[in-house]
Amino acid sequence: MQLTNRSKVVSDKNMTAMEAAYLPAVIKGMAVTLKHFFMRPATTKYPEQTREFSEVYRGRHVLKRDEKGAERCTACGLCAVSCPAEAITMVAAERKKGEEGLYREEKYAAIYEINMLRCIFCGLCEEACPKQAIFLTKEIAPASYEREDFIWGKDRLVEGVEETKRIDITKRQDR
Repeated sequence: MQLTNRSKVVSDKNMTAMEAAYLPAVIKGMAVTLKHFFMRPATTKYPEQTREFSEVYRGRHVLKRDEKGAERCTACGLCAVSCPAEAITMVAAERKKGEEGLYREEKYAAIYEINMLRCIFCGLCEEACPKQAIFLTKEIAPASYEREDFIWGKDRLVEGVEETKRIDITKRQDR
């Protein structure tokens, strides 16, 4: 009794001497190898050469400061809510007496952490921030072998107070 009507006749074709030696297949493989041997390599020698990035490339995160050197972040939480990977966590705190120069508003982010292993560099945190406090630069995020090195706190995220350590954000936001 047949289970299906799609039966197929299998032929037992004998290979020729040339096919048995696999010579045509070896020649075809060598032709492909020689063709790729003379092509320009697709890789770059990284520390010596860097590749060009797109204008819309998003890299390492930075928490911006205002013109007076105070942190812009007011711990509103919009960046954490807009993050699809849930990579941003923050704890808000109230400014104490004597900290007027450090923070712009009464509320600030006491703890601001980004888990770079979860971050997908989508830029939604940058778009959601009403104070333009978070910015994705064109720098490549550094690599590491330890998981703890990928949880970035304010010590690695906040830009320097000196004018030379500031990052210009006007180019991307003018678009």
